Amino acid sequence: MFGKRGNEGFGKSTGGGSLVDAAPVAPPSPVAAKPAGPEVFAEPVQDRNGSRQHVAPPPIAPAPAPRKKQVRTEHYYDTKSQVFSALIDTIDLSQLAKLDGESAREEIRDIVNDIITIKNFAMSISEQEELLEDICNDVLGYGPLEPLLARDDISDIMVNGAGQTFIEVAGKTLESEIRFRDNSQLLSICQRIVSQVGRRVDESSPICDARLPDGSRVNVIAPPLAIDGPALTIRKFKKDKLTLEQLVKFGSITAEGAVLLQIVGRVRCNVVISGGTGSGKTTLLNCLTRYIDEDERIITCEDTAELQLQQPHVVRLETRPPNIEGEGEITMRDLVKNCLRMRPERIIVGEVRGPEVFDLLQAMNTGHDGSMGTIHANTPRECLSRMESMIAMGGFQLPAKTVREIISGSVDVIIQAARLRDGSRRITHVTEVVGMEGDVIVTQDLMRYEIEGEDANGRLIGRHMSTGIAKPHFWDRARYYNEERRLAAALDAMEQTAG
Repeated sequence: MFGKRGNEGFGKSTGGGSLVDAAPVAPPSPVAAKPAGPEVFAEPVQDRNGSRQHVAPPPIAPAPAPRKKQVRTEHYYDTKSQVFSALIDTIDLSQLAKLDGESAREEIRDIVNDIITIKNFAMSISEQEELLEDICNDVLGYGPLEPLLARDDISDIMVNGAGQTFIEVAGKTLESEIRFRDNSQLLSICQRIVSQVGRRVDESSPICDARLPDGSRVNVIAPPLAIDGPALTIRKFKKDKLTLEQLVKFGSITAEGAVLLQIVGRVRCNVVISGGTGSGKTTLLNCLTRYIDEDERIITCEDTAELQLQQPHVVRLETRPPNIEGEGEITMRDLVKNCLRMRPERIIVGEVRGPEVFDLLQAMNTGHDGSMGTIHANTPRECLSRMESMIAMGGFQLPAKTVREIISGSVDVIIQAARLRDGSRRITHVTEVVGMEGDVIVTQDLMRYEIEGEDANGRLIGRHMSTGIAKPHFWDRARYYNEERRLAAALDAMEQTAG
């Protein structure tokens, strides 16, 4: 099947069949049988009771499993490097590309088994299985990253050069045992990721934003800017998308608060989601978009497309960096301006971080109700200040009062998300923008989160409090959409819960 191998090379069934049979057949069986070793020794003791032989092994079996990864030594990586080099010399990559994923994986496993047998590497069965899996991931996937990407409990993967990888689990950063062969392997994996979305990373273009097929956000910064080797950061998205109901279960918001957010999305309030890095802004934005009617035309503008809307009528736009000559850049401002000509009913900007905020505010104020965006800020008041400063960044020579009038006339609700020091994420404020008093933007909190202390395990204890406002500023809008009764019931329930 593979051009370089021929009939007498490393084949599946011809020439050298006995070599292949010895290796691939052996791994599954001994791996499964290995934990059974203690059973054999336990049998004489348990013979009298016959059927109770299975009682002894269970505590023994799980023990070695977590330690598998820790036995990797320099010798293992040296062996892997030799096998990988032999594989590349042997295999015909053009033929491999024509196979589907599973067939290609089987073919690679067969060849690697043959190489291990011929070169007579001294390896245990478990090491051989690990080696097979690692090399398959190197050739067909994202190398050592594959086991981390497969885990759904990891939210961030941070690779600081070939020898150091950190992960974030449940809001806490831990060091992983994963490492790369060298910086060149890490850089080639980075190049593989970014090339999928038509981008590149090398010495001439060392910074790149990209995404994985599942929407996970990727940032790469390569040498010479990264001194200790390429730095790769992946913000992973869960396979099962979170909903507001799940956020209620996690304690991020109360059930009454979730109803309030549903209504905010349903009645086409202009929403800005504010929060720090890793506070859950994009997740919350995805949750809110679920309550947009299916007959609405939605246009999203993002630096890297990560929003995953469920509606049928969605147009996704993505910015473009400049080419090697420094030309051809398409900025967020260009996208937002253009989407105004595409008859949108809602405009969603994935992340507002510059002068495009002015175009978004203009869109909110010109008949595109229900538009949404996220912004980095620590409080709702700071969010408004940041909008002002971003407009100033765009070179707009407008009086401060005019800018504030534009903001107060465009934004209806600010939802503040926060990542607390124990790693948990909470919606800390639901704040509406009321209007102007003199030169000051007036806001009022409908709900806020108050921390009351911490438990014995260091987890913060707090509760969502109603501020007692029974008739929000967007009440007339809720009445227009026949949602005023549900809104009143949610606010009453919040007040009772607080009481």
